[in-house]
Amino acid sequence: MLQFIDFTPLRRGVLVALVLLLAGCTIAKPRTDDPWEKFNRKVYRFNDKVDRAVIRPTAVAYRKVTSPNARRVLSNFFHNVRMPITIANDALQGEIKDALKGTGRFVINSTVGFLGFFDPASKMHLPPRETDFAATLAKWGVAEGPYLVLPLIGSTTVRDVWRMPVDGRLFDPMGYYARTHDYELGRQHWPSMMFLVTIRASAIDAENLVEGAFDPYVFYRDAYRQRRLYTIYDGNPPFEAIQQLQGVDEEDIDALLEEQDAWDKKQEDGKQH
Repeated sequence: MLQFIDFTPLRRGVLVALVLLLAGCTIAKPRTDDPWEKFNRKVYRFNDKVDRAVIRPTAVAYRKVTSPNARRVLSNFFHNVRMPITIANDALQGEIKDALKGTGRFVINSTVGFLGFFDPASKMHLPPRETDFAATLAKWGVAEGPYLVLPLIGSTTVRDVWRMPVDGRLFDPMGYYARTHDYELGRQHWPSMMFLVTIRASAIDAENLVEGAFDPYVFYRDAYRQRRLYTIYDGNPPFEAIQQLQGVDEEDIDALLEEQDAWDKKQEDGKQH
């Protein structure tokens, strides 16, 4: 749903000024607290109901009418279309070499790869890479801020929420297409909707992990933070950052394991009856 929110326009000059004024180039350390947990849990329950009623059934239907190969080809296309987001933010982060590699990947897949439906760039040693404006803010020292769950959008943080208006308005071709076209039935938004369906469909295979979690809300929160941490540190976060993200000591870990064991036992007893 990210592409359909009409955020206040941000001029490129304001964006550049913001980045230049950010203090330092050290990656901001993650936060481990969740001060808005009460609000977040309410929104999480709302999102879960919407997902079960509308979004997941749509994703399941999509999987039923498409083959794995067709889904892979379509996923390639959407990831290629969104490649300018990564290229622009690599440049803003000062990663010029990565920005050039991303540009090469985008050009190759858009031409030889038939608009990105195929991925010859990976075979040419230009593997996929993903970053965004929130990672750019982190690289420039902006703290993560509290964890936040938004209606229909899901997990984010006070820092990460800025990638929606900035990337969506300045760097995302699908966002630009939706803003500059006006078709009947809102067809200008269909590409973005289809992209979201492909993302939800790809997550169905991992649903067993969530079903086995003692607290699905905590599972999603921690999984989101871990994924963002790996994005910010290019897949190689330092041990200190991982420790701070977890925010637990050995006694806390033992208590969590005991809770998980009790939950698993309860689930098994329920299946037997």
